[in-house]
Amino acid sequence: MQLGLLRVYLRGLYLEFLTAPSVFSKKKIDAGTKLLAECMRLPKSGFVLDLGCGYGPVGIVAAISNPKLHVIMTDINERAVWLTRQNVKRNNVHNAEVRYGFLYEPVEDIKFQTILSNPPLTAGLKNVIIPLICQAKDHLTKDGSLQLVVRTGSGGKRIGQIMKEAFGNSEVIDRQSGYRVWKSVVVHDSDRGA
Repeated sequence: MQLGLLRVYLRGLYLEFLTAPSVFSKKKIDAGTKLLAECMRLPKSGFVLDLGCGYGPVGIVAAISNPKLHVIMTDINERAVWLTRQNVKRNNVHNAEVRYGFLYEPVEDIKFQTILSNPPLTAGLKNVIIPLICQAKDHLTKDGSLQLVVRTGSGGKRIGQIMKEAFGNSEVIDRQSGYRVWKSVVVHDSDRGA
């Protein structure tokens, strides 16, 4: 396997990432991932999930940004999981772990304060994106948030609408270079006055 090495500056951190063929954005941190890493809203403590972590930039930035977090990074691509494990070691991260599997299967027993993702829109709305959004509430604590970055021209507004339907709310927390970061928060019926 031919490995590449990226040296990047994200959220005030100098980081290195090993990359390889058949992993998303192997030659540089893509604009969507960079935007999510820079603007994600992290809890003060608790569990964070980076779903579809690729080689790990978003989850690693989250873990280093707040040592009180426990970050779990998952991916269905075995090479991505291997690379992320190497990148956790390379960047001296002690509050993160990497798991292999599809969507929420590797973390069925855990509730998160935050779920982050740069979802693979090419994998399809029906099979990946809608389940990712609709099942998120089952894996979030009260007041927990789902934060997704999507390309505005590739269904970005539709993703925001799906999030609003699933959670009852959605907002754009940042936008740049043709991308939007959408955020939805778990609000229980008793909080709505129902």
